[in-house]
Amino acid sequence: MLSGRRLDIIDPSPLDVEIADIAHGLARVARWNGQTRGQEIFSVAQHALLVEALFSAAEPEPPRREKLAALLHDGPEYVIGDLISPFKAAVGGDYRRIETRLMRAIHIRFGLPPDLAPELTKRIKAADRLSAFMEATALAGFAEGEARRLFGEPRLSTRRFAGFLEPMRPGDAEARFLARFAELDGP
Repeated sequence: MLSGRRLDIIDPSPLDVEIADIAHGLARVARWNGQTRGQEIFSVAQHALLVEALFSAAEPEPPRREKLAALLHDGPEYVIGDLISPFKAAVGGDYRRIETRLMRAIHIRFGLPPDLAPELTKRIKAADRLSAFMEATALAGFAEGEARRLFGEPRLSTRRFAGFLEPMRPGDAEARFLARFAELDGP
């Protein structure tokens, strides 16, 4: 890692996880395998910011630690990349085990439980699906009907989140991710 840490992706230690490495990696990993509109990629860092914003808007002021869990929901992708869901399902077992170990190390490193409560995971996944719907229709060329079939009916007005869908330069996405992390990780 750029921080100088050596991360064993098969058996990761929370001591080798650094937020700067996560932000740097996620800002350079393209969502939708880069098949999006715009001069810049739409990065996983930007996706994480959108998911956290949607998660936070879906209910009255969730606790800051839950917002942090939403921001970090795709954290392992800073090392293993963003595989599209159908491919993740096909790869299955070993990929899922590595992803789970990395997620647990990230959670422990930042004071979250290794495994989130199922109810919290469900709420984050709902925000993730809504983000996928928004990204699919705004950036990846999906018709709204097709996106509804794949990701479900949006249960929240998405207009106010349009600013999150502007692809940005990796350095800018990294800085925004780090700034939001700092807001959520404080006392």
